[in-house]
Parts: sequence; C-alpha cells; structure tokens
Amino acid sequence: MKKYKIGVISDTHGLLREKVLEILKDTDLIIHAGDVVDSSILEKLKEVAPVIAVRGNCDKGDLAYKLKKTEVIELEKTLIYVLHDIDKLDVDLEVAGINIVISGHSHCPLKVKRNNILFLNPGSVGPRRFKLPVSMAILNIDDDDINAELIDIDLEE
Repeated sequence: MKKYKIGVISDTHGLLREKVLEILKDTDLIIHAGDVVDSSILEKLKEVAPVIAVRGNCDKGDLAYKLKKTEVIELEKTLIYVLHDIDKLDVDLEVAGINIVISGHSHCPLKVKRNNILFLNPGSVGPRRFKLPVSMAILNIDDDDINAELIDIDLEE
C-alpha cells in the first residue's frame, strides 16, 4: 500500500496564509472541511496537491453549488468521511466501514478515537476566532497505521 500524507484544513473564511501553504507543500492530498468562503483559495491549494473540499455553512454563491455537503474518500483500505459540522453526521460509521471522520465548523482542534474510528477536526487556519488557536492537521496513512498530528500555526513568526 502507498503511504499517504494528507493536509487537513478547515474554516479558511477567505484567508490562506503562506505558512499553511508551506506546511502543505509535500502532501499527497489536501482535505478542506468547509467554510472556504473564497473559491480562489481552492485554486491556490490545487497548485500544491489535489483538493477535496466540502461545503460549510458560510460557503455561499458559486461554492454552494460546487461543493457537496459530504465527501467519502477511499484510499485503498481506508475510508474517510468529510463533512463540515459533526453535529450533522447522519451515517452509521461502523456499518459504512468508515475509518476516519474529518469535520470543521467549531474552530476547535480535536483528535480522538472512538470505536476504532478517528475523529479529526483540524481547527481553523483562517482568521483567529476568540482565543482559539489557528491550527491544521497532517494525516498519515500507511496500511492499517493511521495517525494524525495537530499543528498550531504560530502567528508571531
């Protein structure tokens, strides 16, 4: 099985930082979990790696038509379910054979395993909200080994 390094971002809200692009530069795939807001962000991301994005509650206009509410990504034996708001999850994950659920919306980074399913929220790489961190994730998949790293984006540098 091929090893996959996947960049996971969410909630750009029209802001794509150079530092985020730098971290994403050697990924095989970029997953954007919604609230893109500006379609030019997807174009910039596609210059780095293939992009799969879902529609968030702030994605209006052309993005509302271009992006689906959910996506299922199949990487050999691994199934990834992507949606914006985890509270809108309406799939029996175990029956569907999902290994990873990626969501955004809350702007709060989260990495937790429940019933052998990894739930990953990269947080937000867009404008800082309240006192929440600006963060993203890198997801590594190698056969049955799945691990994710949450990355805080230091805005002071």
